[in-house]
Amino acid sequence: MANSAQARKRARQAEKRRKQNASQRSMVRTYMKRVNAAVEANDAAAAGTALAEALPLLDKMVSKGIMHKNKAARHKSRLNKQVKALSA
Repeated sequence: MANSAQARKRARQAEKRRKQNASQRSMVRTYMKRVNAAVEANDAAAAGTALAEALPLLDKMVSKGIMHKNKAARHKSRLNKQVKALSA
């Protein structure tokens, strides 16, 4: 347990950041699920729209340090591949 005032403050800050990061990760997963749901429903228009919303969000998570750049690139590639296969 944190004993000094500095350590207590750091613990509070860490907890606040942990909650914020968890919320951001959850939001990204939700947007990715929207793309997957549209692909499963064979709705090319909705899938394209959902993909356009999800891609900048993935880039934003990388810039904030919440997600590794290679992981984001992998997700973007797979989602893009699914949407393009649907429209072809």
